[in-house]
Amino acid sequence: MDKLILYFQYPFVRYALIVGVLIALCSSLLGVTLVLKRFSFIGDGLSHVAFGAISIATVFNLSNNMLLVLPVTVVSAILLLRTGKGARIKGDAAIAMISVAALAFGYLIMNIFSTSSNLAGDVCSTLFGSTSILTLTKGEVWLCAVLSVCVVLIFILFYNKIFAVTFDEDFAKATGTAADAYNLMIAVIIAVIIVLAMNLVGSLLISALVIFPALSAMRIYDSFRKVTVFSAVFSVACALAGIVISILAGTPVGSTIVAVDVLAFAVCYAVGIAKGR
Repeated sequence: MDKLILYFQYPFVRYALIVGVLIALCSSLLGVTLVLKRFSFIGDGLSHVAFGAISIATVFNLSNNMLLVLPVTVVSAILLLRTGKGARIKGDAAIAMISVAALAFGYLIMNIFSTSSNLAGDVCSTLFGSTSILTLTKGEVWLCAVLSVCVVLIFILFYNKIFAVTFDEDFAKATGTAADAYNLMIAVIIAVIIVLAMNLVGSLLISALVIFPALSAMRIYDSFRKVTVFSAVFSVACALAGIVISILAGTPVGSTIVAVDVLAFAVCYAVGIAKGR
């Protein structure tokens, strides 16, 4: 405890906790919708797209790669959700295709136009997360906070519409709901979350922040509202525990958070069996 109190005196530790909690909260809210719409793997696909965009930004020495990564990821999210609207298999195929292509081209570009003496280290850090979460500036923390607040407010304000589009898109359209517009909104939000989460867990582990909280909540509750609330609490608690353990034990931040998510899911799964679910 003394060691933990000592670490909390440093601003970079407090920044990491703030950003980790905000990203975990946002990803869990949208994760329930994506899992129910059978698009839980979209986080992995978009994270690979973001990796490809980061590679291009690195080649062109862009001081702020967000200017390229965010628009590319948003456009890809819109295309993926629109592709999967007609048939689920098309959406799955599109995610797999874009995911593999972006990952391959990103790594190829980084190899051909390498500007670093430690290419393997840079790639590994981008894919699996790095200590960048512990080197955040105050400006980056404020940017994450503003975007996260926007995501939460949008989810709360349009909760009923998101609920309708999630469970029965055709019925929602029949009742006058602009389902396409809300699908577009969901696509933009999840793209923003993916880009924000890159610094926290890396591109290969982002899906864990989307999938595990939602699936864990579904083991215990059967109401959309209860699942969403529990998923948010679950995700924030696991992110906090993962970051604290990572700081104290010196383990990779992203992998530690995912490991905590997996263990907590196992507990929820056991509770669900005990309850007869």
